[in-house]
Amino acid sequence: MEFSSDVITIDVEGHVATLWLDRPEARNALGSAFWRDLPRATTAVASVRSIRVLIIAAKGPHFTVGLDLKEYGGNFAGGDSSTTTSNTQPNDGLQRMQQAITSIAELEIPVIAAVHGYCIGGGVDLICACDVRLCSSDAIFSVRETKIAIVADLGTLQRLPRIVNAGHVAELALTGKDIDASRAANIGLVNSVSGRNAEEVWGAAHELALEIAGNSPAAVRGTKAVLAANDGHTVAEGLDFVARWNTTHLYSNDLREAMTAFVERRPPVFTDD
Repeated sequence: MEFSSDVITIDVEGHVATLWLDRPEARNALGSAFWRDLPRATTAVASVRSIRVLIIAAKGPHFTVGLDLKEYGGNFAGGDSSTTTSNTQPNDGLQRMQQAITSIAELEIPVIAAVHGYCIGGGVDLICACDVRLCSSDAIFSVRETKIAIVADLGTLQRLPRIVNAGHVAELALTGKDIDASRAANIGLVNSVSGRNAEEVWGAAHELALEIAGNSPAAVRGTKAVLAANDGHTVAEGLDFVARWNTTHLYSNDLREAMTAFVERRPPVFTDD
């Protein structure tokens, strides 16, 4: 895999890749280099067919403290006018930042977030684009934007309502409050509290990734595609989509291997054919 970045690193072990937020000296604050390199990283992962699951984790004491305000703060503090009109002028980089987060959601393979320490602002945008979220017991989450006079605009307000119920979304987004790992699990923001620290939550994420990667890659990708296709559609439309998907993809070498392995009473070995 050809990929290099000052703020993101990628490790590959078998069928599982880990994308590391790797700017620990800045508590993984999300600056311009991150927004530039995240889509490059997801493209690199997608280009390696043998990668079946991606974990997103972070190095250092925190997952991320969110947008790098040291870098971007001047964009909001400067200017000669304080009118609403001037404040709502288009941000040239906003769509690029939105698409960076969306590049995670658009991956065909499952993505697991392994969160420890602070996961603030843009960090919540990032994990909401993942399929599964795990955290350590020291994790702190915050949809922090209202506390700094910003409306969250990178996907949290669009994706979080699909993860937790509307009352919890409103409380988190309107107050900007911090919630701990236990509350995050209780409301369904994370699947589970898995370990006490970064190492343990990554270990739990890796174990889950191996479990997923042991299944038919084509069936896993198809399942993710069908789940995504349900958004905004009726049950009947969803059933039609999965019927068309299986008509095209069902009769595969992986299916034959699964049936043969069942008869022979052995674990199947899938080849993504």
